[in-house]
Amino acid sequence: MAILDKKQILVQIIGESPSGKILELGCGNTKRIKDAIGIDSQNHDCVDIVGDVFEVLNEIPSASIDEIYSFHFLEHISDLSGLLEVVARVLKKGGRLEIVVPHFSNPYFYSDYTHRNFFGLYSMSYFSSEALFRRKVPTYGQQSQYDLVAVELVFKSSVPFYFRHGLKKIVGYLFNLNNYMREFYEENLCYIFPCYEIRYSLRRKEKWVDPDL
Repeated sequence: MAILDKKQILVQIIGESPSGKILELGCGNTKRIKDAIGIDSQNHDCVDIVGDVFEVLNEIPSASIDEIYSFHFLEHISDLSGLLEVVARVLKKGGRLEIVVPHFSNPYFYSDYTHRNFFGLYSMSYFSSEALFRRKVPTYGQQSQYDLVAVELVFKSSVPFYFRHGLKKIVGYLFNLNNYMREFYEENLCYIFPCYEIRYSLRRKEKWVDPDL
């Protein structure tokens, strides 16, 4: 699909590569990060650049973006590994990647036929170097481009289930006390106390390795 750059933002990034640039991928009709450049395939009012996320990111120079945010978007992407590679390329050294996605135990996850990826406590460990968890996962030979900084399990209920929302906030506080409790929860209790979503904080490594070289 053709890219619609409403405010000629890509020209500015390519021409100047200024500091303080923030992207929000798949922002939809509500941009969560006010100062971010909103990217989405649908032409909502808050979207700054309309187009396929891969095509838009491919137009952005390497190491030109400070922070990238994504809220309930990565579960819709068919090539998750490919997207994380492109994101690593455009992030500056030490740049932040903040991701929020549904947890695999969320019962609402299966109702949406557009969801393609499942996410749990260790999902981003497959793409990063980290020392957060006792259980280690393989990287399947791919070069890690990120350091995993933090993972948070989020427990809540949607409107109008206010009472159960309050109970889940208490449960969430307990299971997020430390990483041991998070690992214990996901191995033993995730189907007893379903988790609503999961948040990952990653940092782009100081040295980016081009996977095509």
